[in-house]
Amino acid sequence: MQSQPYGTVFLSSWLSGNGYSPDLQKRYKSSKWLESIGTGAMKRTGDQIDMEGALYALQNQVGLSLHIGGRSALVLQGRSHYLEMGKREMVLFGQAAEKLPKWFNTYPWESIVKYYPSAFLPVSSGLIDYDVRNFKVKISGPARAILECLYLAPKEMALMECYELLEGMNNLRPSSVQELLAGCTSIKVKRLFLFMAEKAGHSWLKHIDLSKIDLGKGKRSIVSGGVYIPKFEITVPKELTDHGTTL
Repeated sequence: MQSQPYGTVFLSSWLSGNGYSPDLQKRYKSSKWLESIGTGAMKRTGDQIDMEGALYALQNQVGLSLHIGGRSALVLQGRSHYLEMGKREMVLFGQAAEKLPKWFNTYPWESIVKYYPSAFLPVSSGLIDYDVRNFKVKISGPARAILECLYLAPKEMALMECYELLEGMNNLRPSSVQELLAGCTSIKVKRLFLFMAEKAGHSWLKHIDLSKIDLGKGKRSIVSGGVYIPKFEITVPKELTDHGTTL
């Protein structure tokens, strides 16, 4: 009971792997030490849990790459100036083969969960520890988070919002950006990121070795009816190319 922080979830599979048989787990529940929150997951009786406490269990007890990413990670780090209206949205990313367990999907979290399994970035590159009361969870650092935003654009996230977020990132570590871009498999994401970083005039961009980044071949139309950018062979919204210019 003391091995896991308060506010976190106990996974049945983890308990079994540590010598607590299903019968013993039933006894803990009947003795009111633990209570079920769905098939395969429990919490201390009377303990208050939130989504971060469930995320802690999935990361530390079964080793999932599942993490808070995209805009949500930037909000937690104070890097988003967009106000969330209504119920908080929590964007999660994980590797392509990872699925959220049923108990996680059906539990009444206070946040709206949006999960995007993908393999366009290396598993652990660009993740950082984030303090949640008495425990830590892995979330995307700024560089990984903005790449995840661009992965969702333009269908799930506006390109202008992505640009305005990236525009404020004048202190990204070039080594982290280099590692992420070298390992990124999305041509769209890499081209958009480099175009936006150049447009924003970030000084760290000159430290990026583009010869080690595969930008693919051929044109990519990010939006229809936009402006073509020859250097990066992408078509972006006119609103984006005009941003920051004066007549």
